[in-house]
Amino acid sequence: MAVSRLKLNEEGKGYRVFTVCNYILLALVVFVTAYPLWYVIIASFSDPYAMLQDYGLMWLPKFPLSLETYRFAMINPLVLTGMRNTLFVVVVGVAVNMVFTCLGAYVMSLRRAILRKPLTVMFIFTMYFNGGIIPTYLNVQSFGLMNSLWSVIIPFAINTYNMLILRSAFSAIPDSLIEVARIDGASHLRILLQIFLPLSGATLAVMVLYYAVGHWNAWFYAMLFIQRPALYPLQVVLRQIILLNQNANTTAAALTDSGSAMMLELVKYALIVISSLPILVLYPFLQRFFTKGVMIGAIKG
Repeated sequence: MAVSRLKLNEEGKGYRVFTVCNYILLALVVFVTAYPLWYVIIASFSDPYAMLQDYGLMWLPKFPLSLETYRFAMINPLVLTGMRNTLFVVVVGVAVNMVFTCLGAYVMSLRRAILRKPLTVMFIFTMYFNGGIIPTYLNVQSFGLMNSLWSVIIPFAINTYNMLILRSAFSAIPDSLIEVARIDGASHLRILLQIFLPLSGATLAVMVLYYAVGHWNAWFYAMLFIQRPALYPLQVVLRQIILLNQNANTTAAALTDSGSAMMLELVKYALIVISSLPILVLYPFLQRFFTKGVMIGAIKG
């Protein structure tokens, strides 16, 4: 008994040491991940001239608090235009994405659907093999979508990975519900709208979040397909401003105007906050669906 108790005490001590080390490691990971975000936020509200005196590691903004960097960032009229364009792309793009994703997932979830397996193989094939940038550019050009916001919506109307997750969620719905609906004379569209979608609300919320974040952060293809500044999405506008500020920062440094150089540096932080805030506001409303939706979509494959 004494030996067994000693062994249990040793095991308990080792487990406590492991737990403490684990918490310390996780705390360091959280710090390394969260501090840059916190630094960007507090630096964007700091006084530029106060930042000149101590431009290093800091935990609180440099007082007096200032919104000058945000005012300076919003002076550019393309920022508001970019927000409007991005909201259009997000709202319309997510609607298009969800329509095609739901239709594709519904067909793939029907066990008696004609050519179900060949269609699944075709969809999965697109996940691993892509035509590349040049064929995509030529397709957009041939369809007359250049210099249009539709050029970043229609070519990316469906994401195969998201469709497979939603298909797995649809496949988890009992066949008995579908058979009863068919006996009552329900069409496929009615079955999709009144049975599949209401029972897959958590997964649909995750899909909306995935697509919304993707459209909000997208800039590369918009930069390729859109040359008119009035149609730039927000991310492209911010990229242009940051590049211009870098050039202006170099010029200000050459002229030894440290205050102007610091202002231009802090404007970058303000632009990061502006571009990230809408997604940060949206995420808490969908976060409770996130884990549940992904897990439901992963039950069956």
